[in-house]
Amino acid sequence: MKPRWKRLALKTLLVVAAAFVALNLLACRHAYTMMHFTRGSTRTGMPETLSRVQKLGVLLWGVNIPRPQSDGGVETLGVEATSLRIQESAKVALGAWYCPGRTNGPLIILFHGYTSEKSGTLPEARAFLEMGCSVLLVDFRGSGESSESYTTIGFAEADDVAAAVRYARQNLPFSKLVLYGQSMGAAAALRSISRCGVKPDAMIVEAVFDTLLHTVRHRFEAMRMPSFPSAELLVFWGGVEQGFNGLKLNPSSYAKDVTCPALFLHGDSDPRAHLEEARRVYEAVPGEKEFREFTNLGHASGLTQYPEEWKKTVRDFFLKHGINPQH
Repeated sequence: MKPRWKRLALKTLLVVAAAFVALNLLACRHAYTMMHFTRGSTRTGMPETLSRVQKLGVLLWGVNIPRPQSDGGVETLGVEATSLRIQESAKVALGAWYCPGRTNGPLIILFHGYTSEKSGTLPEARAFLEMGCSVLLVDFRGSGESSESYTTIGFAEADDVAAAVRYARQNLPFSKLVLYGQSMGAAAALRSISRCGVKPDAMIVEAVFDTLLHTVRHRFEAMRMPSFPSAELLVFWGGVEQGFNGLKLNPSSYAKDVTCPALFLHGDSDPRAHLEEARRVYEAVPGEKEFREFTNLGHASGLTQYPEEWKKTVRDFFLKHGINPQH
């Protein structure tokens, strides 16, 4: 090879190496900002609402997510509601609200989604209370009244689910125990069954994603930017930073270990967790299961747009599987 071509090949190799290093550094930065909450700052807007300049800023510096906090206190749940502290470990403590329903009725433990906190499940909790159920709304680590300032988008949160279930079994009265999870909360609940040995009497899974990689890809798509290889690098480095394999955070795999009755609720227009992806999780469940699809619903609870249909679906599910609030 002539010296001129050797120099050109070396320069090309250096440019490629520099680009690779820069892309990985950006991915590390993005992963950190997506999984660590800040204080006293303005939250980055939804991907679909960002201008070109804002998108460029996000690409360079990552997102800014203030620590999720409730706008109201425990009284927003009900006059009989009380605030609880669940000590999961020497380091991690979870904030929670509890409100009793009818005597000897079922207990629904509610788990919120990514960048939310326990009051994000207030509408569903009130609906369960109307049915006669008791409710326990839990803050995942990093959110609301819990300790820590980070999220793992369902991985370590499975331990939070297990801790809440242990607390309920030791301290609260109920006839049946039901897990309810939205998005990340659903993923954490599924993982808790598969990896933490949690055994509820039933579960309700709403707006669930099938893999962490897919839901991260959809965020790039929402900004109309190519997801490969950025999404893969983001998930990989996010896992490395938090000590787990993000590429294996897959609710569709956890669902294979679900043996209790499961109700899936999902919008057919969900841009974060596509309908066919939610159905993959549903299909993986080997036991009794139901799937309720809501038309023109995005990444949200069906209760927001279809309150009566949502409540009827849940009531029918409870009656079918002997989870009767009027027991």
